Amino acid sequence: MTRAVIPDTTIHRLPLYLRCLLEAQERRMPVVNSVEMAEMCGTNAAQIRKDLSYMGELGTRGIGYDVKALITHISSALGITERRRAGLIGYGRFGSALLSYSGFPERGFEIVAVIDADPEKVGTQVESFAGPITISPVEDLEKALIDAHVDLVIVATPAQVAQELADRAIAAGVKAILNLAPVRLSHPDDVAVRHVCLSTELQVLSFHLAQKTLNGQ
Repeated sequence: MTRAVIPDTTIHRLPLYLRCLLEAQERRMPVVNSVEMAEMCGTNAAQIRKDLSYMGELGTRGIGYDVKALITHISSALGITERRRAGLIGYGRFGSALLSYSGFPERGFEIVAVIDADPEKVGTQVESFAGPITISPVEDLEKALIDAHVDLVIVATPAQVAQELADRAIAAGVKAILNLAPVRLSHPDDVAVRHVCLSTELQVLSFHLAQKTLNGQ
């Protein structure tokens, strides 16, 4: 399998399929078909079959997919069969909540470095699922990321400093960034960046609520 041939739209749906398969595994379902997956994922069976076909012949016609094997295939496609070492830039309320989020280690991600600009936080120890971490000063960002062998960073800082810190992380060799700051980051083509803006998502939800009100629902 060549990961590069999998369309981006399919890649964005694979984590949803993985979550549903893990749920099926918890239910002790050894086999699941596309219709059952569609019901669990809130999508349609044809789309699931098409998406999974990019990874080869995985299912058995008339029977379905082996749950354990499909979890392995999707995890491999997503590159999470190995542990990913993450650095957290910004240890405010949002950052501290992320550090204690159990979903990261369950999906193969470990926060191994924490960086902040607050002198009262720098030098203190915080607990993560990877063990205790000493918060590094923002001045030592590059050294902290390199010493911890960080694969990707999570930017949870105010908007006005996010670009500068992302640039420094990239200069330190980071090739993947999850940006939680409310600003779009510019970046080289060989660096993968995902933007997650909670305020934007809330505004989209507000739009849908407004439409329901206008329609009398």
